[in-house]
Amino acid sequence: MLKPVEEEHENSERWLLTYSDLITLLMIFFVIMFATSNVDAKKFKEISDSFNGAFGEGTAIIASTSGDNIESSNLLLNDTDKKDSIESKLEEYLKESNISEGVTVDKDDRGVRLSIQDTLSFDLGEDTIKEEFKNHIIDIGNIISQFDKKIYVEGHTDTTPIHNDKFSSNWQLSSVRASNVAELLSNNTTIPKSNIVAVGYGEYRPVYDNSTEEGRARNRRVDIIISDD
Repeated sequence: MLKPVEEEHENSERWLLTYSDLITLLMIFFVIMFATSNVDAKKFKEISDSFNGAFGEGTAIIASTSGDNIESSNLLLNDTDKKDSIESKLEEYLKESNISEGVTVDKDDRGVRLSIQDTLSFDLGEDTIKEEFKNHIIDIGNIISQFDKKIYVEGHTDTTPIHNDKFSSNWQLSSVRASNVAELLSNNTTIPKSNIVAVGYGEYRPVYDNSTEEGRARNRRVDIIISDD
């Protein structure tokens, strides 16, 4: 005798699965938005615990996050904000140290550029950094080290030919000057050595007219580029 086929009962609660999935996704979205905003570690952990408790022990909506990671999330600024922050910190230091006349800070398409006139940091035709200016370079490096950026140290000269016992060209002089500044930063700050590049351009990238004494003086410089790359 054949058994009658039992009719399948439609599961009227199936919509709850879709609904719960939607609520979970929305919750995760708002948590991510909140996590990337400016919050402190205590508040973040409180919210994390409350969400995890609401969804049960087996479901972790927010992983435990240390205070250091919270601080790191606060540094997720856009490029313009980062440039402004670096520039303002450097400008503040230059004013406090009374060296803003010989050192300038501005922004360009590569990042933030700090330009040091050679009369402050070097004697004419020499590559040894003046002792009285070394601490300023180290202080500047300590400010830069707060930002995880690649640093380009670039040496520049004017068009006046140089011929002495140490250098046969302005190119050599600018390269060694840049290397000495880069080495000072590398040995006395926490900037990773792999983030520092030294380049000598000699007379070939002037920013002022070399036909005047003032222009030549401004072209003799070392630029520190805090790169956006």
